Amino acid sequence: MKVTDIRVHVLKSPLAEPFAFSQGWVKQRSATLVEVSTDEGITGWGEAFAQGLEPPEIAAAAIEYALKPIILGADPRNTEVLWHRMYHATRDYGRKGSVVSAISAIDIALWDIAARSHNVPIYQLMGGAFRTQVEPYATGFYRIKGQGEAARLAEEAIRHHDAGFRLMKVKLGYGVNDDIVCMEAIAKAIAGRNITLMIDTNHAYGRAEALQLGRALAGYQLRWYEEPVVPEDTRGYAEMREKLTMPIAGGENEHTLFGYRELFAAGSVDIAQPDLGSCGGITAARHIAALAQSHGVAVNPHVWGSAIAQAASLQMIAALPVTHHSLFAQEPVFEYDRSSHPFRQFLITEPIVQQDGWVPIPSGPGLGVTIDRAVLEKYRV
Repeated sequence: MKVTDIRVHVLKSPLAEPFAFSQGWVKQRSATLVEVSTDEGITGWGEAFAQGLEPPEIAAAAIEYALKPIILGADPRNTEVLWHRMYHATRDYGRKGSVVSAISAIDIALWDIAARSHNVPIYQLMGGAFRTQVEPYATGFYRIKGQGEAARLAEEAIRHHDAGFRLMKVKLGYGVNDDIVCMEAIAKAIAGRNITLMIDTNHAYGRAEALQLGRALAGYQLRWYEEPVVPEDTRGYAEMREKLTMPIAGGENEHTLFGYRELFAAGSVDIAQPDLGSCGGITAARHIAALAQSHGVAVNPHVWGSAIAQAASLQMIAALPVTHHSLFAQEPVFEYDRSSHPFRQFLITEPIVQQDGWVPIPSGPGLGVTIDRAVLEKYRV
């Protein structure tokens, strides 16, 4: 089997109501999708995660001009070989960011093809599934004005619960005092409802403010505190672990085995969060998971992309071993962004949805999803 074509699809859709996370205002949904074709008629799909407020054209250009010439004519089933070819070819100007996201997209598509060629889901090629369903957590609590939205966020928590979510991740990072007021309102609203919260500041703070917030929320029994400081400050992460009681999570802005080697060596995180559309794809996520296992660090993939990224994340979660084994071990959970996203809701013929508090892991060939080309064309730039 040989790769005959690689086509990049940049998708964009303006939001009717922009919202904010700590690093800026989100005014549109965007995605960089890749479609890899073969001489045997098997097609694979992948996604380069447009991280934060990243223009999707950056990864698209890397795919078109740097990676496509490497992959054309190659056997797509040679996922490990091709990953290293792409990484070494771009090492001098890549290693992190959009170039590695571009590698991620092609790698996911190659795994999709490899699994489809055997008529099995990707997790089967990774050694099998530890689980067939995963509990989702509702990501939300974005701001539509900025500060002073505690009452609205408390109401949002009730809506997530009524929709079947027991786990929720609250976006913070809008000022420590405002964050505390919002958490107090949310906690009061959900009292007695058996809800577990996580927080994510998207690296809005320096060490002092991050510690101040963590100490103020020490009694909330948080599942994790995500991105308390900037990704480069591995020592700051380690300080959070030393001085706070809740687990520290991070890694959505880290890339490949090499980046995670530094993160783990510094003792930075309790929970690693590689994003499959950014960390280097499924191949890199497997490297990272093995390294994390050896350091006693749990892995819980981050996902904020389209339905393609969701499907890839679910395949990875299926194949993830539990890091701290016990009869009642804590299982990985699935990030389920509840904000408006047409590329998630409509891009595939059978959207990924939670059912009775669980998300089933697709068991069809490859990623287990089918693209609706009419939707693809509607939003393609």
